[in-house]
Amino acid sequence: MTSQLPQFPIYIPSKGREDYMYTSKSLSFMGIHHYVVVEPSQVIDYEKSVENMQLLVTVLPMDMSYKDKYEVCDNFGLSQSTGAGPARNFAWDHSIELGAKYHWVMDDNIRDFLRLNKNEKVKCTSASYWAAMEDFCLRYTNVAMAGPNYRAFAPHRLKRPPFVANRRVYSCNFIRNDIPFRWRGRHNEDTILSIDILKAGWCTILFNAFLIDKMETQLLKGGNTEEFYHKLGSVDANRKYTETGTLAKSLMLVKVHPDISRMVYKYNRVHHHVDYESFRNQKLIKHSDYKQINKINNYGMSMKAKR
Repeated sequence: MTSQLPQFPIYIPSKGREDYMYTSKSLSFMGIHHYVVVEPSQVIDYEKSVENMQLLVTVLPMDMSYKDKYEVCDNFGLSQSTGAGPARNFAWDHSIELGAKYHWVMDDNIRDFLRLNKNEKVKCTSASYWAAMEDFCLRYTNVAMAGPNYRAFAPHRLKRPPFVANRRVYSCNFIRNDIPFRWRGRHNEDTILSIDILKAGWCTILFNAFLIDKMETQLLKGGNTEEFYHKLGSVDANRKYTETGTLAKSLMLVKVHPDISRMVYKYNRVHHHVDYESFRNQKLIKHSDYKQINKINNYGMSMKAKR
């Protein structure tokens, strides 16, 4: 069986990382054309990199008015970076203009996409990786957002179900276009959107069968590293993060959704904890015309790791 391309457009907001383009390299290796959304001043730099790296990318200049109207969820306005939220909203509307009913939007620092089976993680080079997740979500009438989990959250020693419902989805998001939401928040916009969706009664799906290997926050130059994290504190030689670099993220989430969020200290830094228990009874609803096929479909993806 040949690789099956995704049905829906894929977008990567990016800023100041034209020399890296990790996610684009992985998608291009899979044979997937996609969009990179950048500020107009950086279009030429990114187009040069796309040509030099021979990537399957169309560089989209973002409409900067999306920054002006973005809901930052604090009182600092445009005196601080808005983060990737405006570019993500631009991508959302661009996909609607294309006539798409869903779209993918993901971070620009994802090194690999992986499939998890029997606790073995194998780098996936097949475009069917995306098609499999799309087809699963399209079975249901009430899935608003879905995406793969982080590789680090599926350790070899622990069993994980193929997916869990009604949790946060971040860094790689498959979004239904007609839901009445948009990205908001200067920080933690992935979690804020996930909770907005769940509180409205929709469902989310977090796949464990499919994973992403994303670089750690603040380790790659560009993006929000300088504009957010490194402005909020100094980095000493023995730490990966600034001492307060993720404090603002957690504070914003607790401010926006205080009923289910609280501050904690984990992963060697200030973080947040969200209690998703209140969404446990929101059930996935299959389309009435969906027909169950009792046959395993691997979409042509082999679980044999390349040596």
